[in-house]
Amino acid sequence: QVQLVESGGGLVQAGGSMRLSCLASGRTFSSYAMGWFRQAPGKEREFVARISANTVTSYADSVKGRFTISRDNAKKTVSLQMNSLKPEDTAVYFCARGRTNWGAKAPADFDAWGQGTQVTVSS
Repeated sequence: QVQLVESGGGLVQAGGSMRLSCLASGRTFSSYAMGWFRQAPGKEREFVARISANTVTSYADSVKGRFTISRDNAKKTVSLQMNSLKPEDTAVYFCARGRTNWGAKAPADFDAWGQGTQVTVSS
């Protein structure tokens, strides 16, 4: 059973940068798409970014051009580099493993989740 552990959250000022990392257990990390989602208080969990097993990436319009998702299969990690952060980026960020090597954008397309890490962007 895969386990995902996020790290790197915290408090940053608007315009700043932050890097989130997610460490996965299990032997088949490279075979699956990986994604990042976020959930703000009172809101539904929303898609942020996804990277397929062959490193094709996809982003939510709200973060395109500011966030970059990457993966290191040897280290079993997926990262999210966040630049030009805005107060509206404040949320709990979750790492997730896709059900397939491609993945999609709905939470139902992902079958394993980390515990989440808080990102707070102050204005």
